[in-house]
Amino acid sequence: MIFDFQTILFFIILFLSLIWVVGRFFLKKKSSLIELSEALVPILLLIFLLRSFIFEPFRIPSGSMMPTLEKGDFIIVRKYAYDLRLPVTGKSLKTTNEPQRGDVVVFLFPCDPSIKYIKRLVGLPGDEISYNNKELTINGTKVKSKYQSVFKDPKQYGSHVYEETFDEGNHSLLLIPSRRGREGSFSVPDGQYFFMGDNRDNSKDSRYECPGFVSRDLFVGRATRIWFNWDFSSFPEWKRIGDKIE
Repeated sequence: MIFDFQTILFFIILFLSLIWVVGRFFLKKKSSLIELSEALVPILLLIFLLRSFIFEPFRIPSGSMMPTLEKGDFIIVRKYAYDLRLPVTGKSLKTTNEPQRGDVVVFLFPCDPSIKYIKRLVGLPGDEISYNNKELTINGTKVKSKYQSVFKDPKQYGSHVYEETFDEGNHSLLLIPSRRGREGSFSVPDGQYFFMGDNRDNSKDSRYECPGFVSRDLFVGRATRIWFNWDFSSFPEWKRIGDKIE
């Protein structure tokens, strides 16, 4: 069991519910603690259910998904995108959709499940992936990428923006011409998925032993919308609120 916010919230609800039951059925006089539990339990239960089955907020911890997502972005993760899961345990109750190449997915870090990662899904089970000289090949077919511009953000000088095309959509990525990123060929096992960051030369992803391939039972959900950005060094920025994550 991972003691994240969701698990802690579950035990708080359990504790307050116990107080409410004792006060409701076994005590003649209500205390302020019992009245507080009566007020808080429905609100906390609603938050718990929404986070467990519908949406969950997530803060981007690094620049590995630039330019799509920036460090400090708060995003909305759709929990039911692939599976309906039991709260706390994470056991799948029902499959809703199959993961698609190009999805931006939040998942539990295989080497430490208490940490959540976010990357772009590149390889499906059974795929043959090759990444050499900054060119991505999937099952023998080179993935199309087109130069767009020089990346002008001071957070990462020397980068170029490219538009990459997957099966049904396009997305932006960053490449640093002067840097040789992690290369290699990879065979994706059954039941496993291959992920890469959009900031290709600054991303620890499935090209490395850790995290390596990611099993579906570690998926948290699909990233859908940007909420706001806050790196805690200044005021929150809302200029990209509601932007779709593609």
